[in-house]
Amino acid sequence: MSEIPTRQTFESMYAEKAPWDIGRPQKVFVDVADQVHGSVLDAGCGTGENALFFAGRGHPVLGIDFLEFPIREAKRKASERSLNAEFVCMDALKLTTFDLRFDNVIDSGLFHCFSDVDRGIYVEGLTHVTRPGGKLFLACFSDEEPGTFGPRRISEEDLYRAFARGGNLEFLRRVQFETTPESKDSFSSGGPKSWFLGMNRSA
Repeated sequence: MSEIPTRQTFESMYAEKAPWDIGRPQKVFVDVADQVHGSVLDAGCGTGENALFFAGRGHPVLGIDFLEFPIREAKRKASERSLNAEFVCMDALKLTTFDLRFDNVIDSGLFHCFSDVDRGIYVEGLTHVTRPGGKLFLACFSDEEPGTFGPRRISEEDLYRAFARGGNLEFLRRVQFETTPESKDSFSSGGPKSWFLGMNRSA
């Protein structure tokens, strides 16, 4: 399925059980939690598990997603768990129009959904909403993941090229996404092979 997904694609996946909607935060974000200080924007937050994890650690958190269903689910979870997190239906390609700035931005599986043109718009938006000295943590599918099921594969070169300006790369690691048990046979054993990037925005 590794073409550019449409709104309808995402809506149909949420209507069933989206492979990424695992009911807990992705481990890669849990592992860097001690490096996160201050406010957090979760770009493409889905049903909110990563955002709620950081809210539970006391961070001011805003999650955005362009679909209404996952935003409703994220709000419901926040209420049920008595967590103070805000969730807004918003297109991440409009971040350059946003008047808020954040100490940290996280992206769990959004970057790899964009076309080449939209990728540039999105990265510009990430820079716009990240405070100078702030951090970006981003996880995306790797071109080392075999097959074509799921989103576009991203190469190491793609990431270096996309984030060549506006920040200092701290790390780029090979990791594996966690997915639902129902989708495990569609990906590599242990989850889709992925990249995990951390960088500081230039002060």
